[in-house]
This record gives sequence, structure tokens and C-alpha cells, in this order.
Amino acid sequence: MTTTIPTPTAPLDDLLTADFYRYQMLLSDDERKILLNARTFLREEVKPLVNEYWGKAEFPVELIDKFRGSGLAALAYEGYGEHPAAASHLLGGMLATELGRVDASVATFFGVHNGLGFYSIYYGGDQEQRDRWLPAMATMEKIGAFALTEPLGGSDVSGGMRTTTQREGDTWVINGAKKWIGNATFADYVVVFARDVHDNKVKAFVVEKGTPGFKPEKIEGKIALRIVQNAEITLADVRVPEANRLQNIRGFRDVAEVLRQTRSGVAWQALGVMIGAYELALDYAKERIAFGRPIAKFQMVQDLLVKSLGNITASWGMLIQLARLQDQGIFRDEHSALAKEYVAARMREVVAWCRELFGGNGILLDYDVARFFSDAEALYSYEGTHQMQTLIVGKSITGHSAFVG
Repeated sequence: MTTTIPTPTAPLDDLLTADFYRYQMLLSDDERKILLNARTFLREEVKPLVNEYWGKAEFPVELIDKFRGSGLAALAYEGYGEHPAAASHLLGGMLATELGRVDASVATFFGVHNGLGFYSIYYGGDQEQRDRWLPAMATMEKIGAFALTEPLGGSDVSGGMRTTTQREGDTWVINGAKKWIGNATFADYVVVFARDVHDNKVKAFVVEKGTPGFKPEKIEGKIALRIVQNAEITLADVRVPEANRLQNIRGFRDVAEVLRQTRSGVAWQALGVMIGAYELALDYAKERIAFGRPIAKFQMVQDLLVKSLGNITASWGMLIQLARLQDQGIFRDEHSALAKEYVAARMREVVAWCRELFGGNGILLDYDVARFFSDAEALYSYEGTHQMQTLIVGKSITGHSAFVG
């Protein structure tokens, strides 16, 4: 029995050079229209801003207004945003790829707001809490953040969370610190996780901007994701009403569910970073003249480009099947962990090969590829390091846990 691959209905200019197997043709016509509109928006409204603000390590606040008019927020959530039905995980993943293809910092800003922050409330809140916070987040009138990692706790925060909370009547008092919290310097709602000193369970709270005792300070000196305003947060007797405790977060298992859902989005972003770097390198190879001819004619240059395209194509195939598992509701922790582990590692290879192809120009921000090269290091580490993802998958396939502690 033969399967006929549908003939692309989109103009060839709308197909990415890096989409060698035409994966985007798996989208419906309506989905592809959304994707192409997003591509145009990112190219025209976002891309012109990124190098300037990456260089200054500042966030372009005008970007929020641009996103408000894009219709991209809350696409994955039924009943929120401009679209009545939730987008498929395939469309959501490809949109994350488009973001990463333009800039990893902007992809991270959007992922923190639309993924970690939004999904924590969508999944962890009751209906009253969803109705209270999510409509404004869906229109990006309010921006969200997600505060889990601590100064002395990263991968081990599940069992060693130092930020604590205790209840006093109808109020919870939070003390501790968080670190590497994207968007936190300007976010309106920050989902903060803390360990209840009475039952030792992790609970989640929506801390609103301006709450006394809540102090975010921008982390300076980063070499990656410089547009993202990561903060170290001090929480000193921060008092939050019971009404702001997310009612369906009853322990770290529920936190892990949030991470399971959003981790795949980081893998799609990593695919986008690969594609962005590859496109830059391919164009440069066709234009750069050395020894009297374009360097695209050199065998070793073609080798770098083909290896990059191979990594991109393999990663795309893995993520498409992951999206199918998600749409069917049968994907597990180890599925998203393997995707993040594999795609982020392939991304690291591709951005290095592409930067190499530029020679000395590859370290100049003007040529863009240096930004992709640097930002890849952050994506490789966040939402679970390479090693932690490996241990999650290793436990699944062997039946034995190699986690320490």
C-alpha cells in the first residue's frame, strides 16, 4: 500500500530551506496560515530589534505591544485568546520553532509567559483563579513568570527547596530566594513555589507585582539570552492570601507535570535556533568569496552544511512524533525528556558548525550567528540539564533510578 505525500499548496517562498522533508506540509491549510502570519510578524516586527537589545542586554518593552496584536498568545489553551479551539501540539511546536529561528531570547520571553507562567495557572489553578488571571495574560495585558530555581538549588530543587511558606489564618508567609527567573523584573504575576513547613509539600502562589517583601534584581553579565531579564528574587515575609495559592498544586509531582508539558516547547525552540543558524550559514556560504569563488563550492563547507541539515531533519522528525503523542494524551516524562536531551545536543553541534563556517566574522554580532551560538548554551541547560534528562530516560528504559539522594 502506497502513501501519497500531499503536494504543497503554499508558495515555495513560504517553505523553509531547512524543512528538507517538507514537514510543515503536515499542517492543515488553516494551521499553515497561522504559521505563515507568525513568520511574517516575527520577520518584520521582531527581528529588526534583537541585535540592538541583545547587545545592550535590555528588553524592548515595545515588543509586548507588538505581541498583543499578533494573536500568538494562548493559542494552546481552549477558551482563551483569539482562537476558540486549542491549537494542536504540532502547530504550537512549529510556532515555537519560528520564535527560536528569529531569536532565542524572544522565544524564551514568550515561552516563560505563554508556557510556564500561563500553564501553571491553567493547570494548577481552580476555575475562579483561571478566570481571574488568564484573560489578561491571554491578551498580554499582564505578563507572567515562573519562579522555581533557587540560588543553591537547580536540578535538586524537587527534594531540597529552601524557599518556605507557612500559613497564618487566610494568609501565607513566604521566605527565601529564587534565581534565573525570566521576565521577573517586570512581570505582573510571578508563580512562586515554596515548601510548606508544616507538611513539607511544595505549594504554588501567584505573587503580584508590588507585593511587599518581593524584590527582583536583574542578573548582570550574561553571555546568553541577554534580552531576557533574568532576576534573582528575594522573598522576605511576603504575605500572599489563600486566594492566590494555586489550588491544584499539591506537591512537586504537580510541578513536574507543568515541566513535562513545557519541556517539549524548549526542544522546539532549540530546533528553531538550529534552523536560524543554518539559514545564516547557507546564505553566507553562497555570498562569501574566497580564492575567487563562493565558499559554498568547497567540499568541507558543504560537509558542515549537510551535517547541520541532518541534525535539523532528524530533530524535526522526533518532535513531530512527540507532538502526536501529546495530541493523543499518551506522552510521558521520558518522551519530553528524550526530545529535550537530543535536540538540545544537536543544536549545540549545529550552531558551532555554523559559527565555524563564518570564520572570524562568526564572532561579530552584526552577522547574527554569534548570538545563536551564545544563546544555545542557555537552552542546552534550562528546563532540565542534559544530564538530568538522560537520567529520566535512563530510569524509564532500565527500570533503575540513577538519581543521587
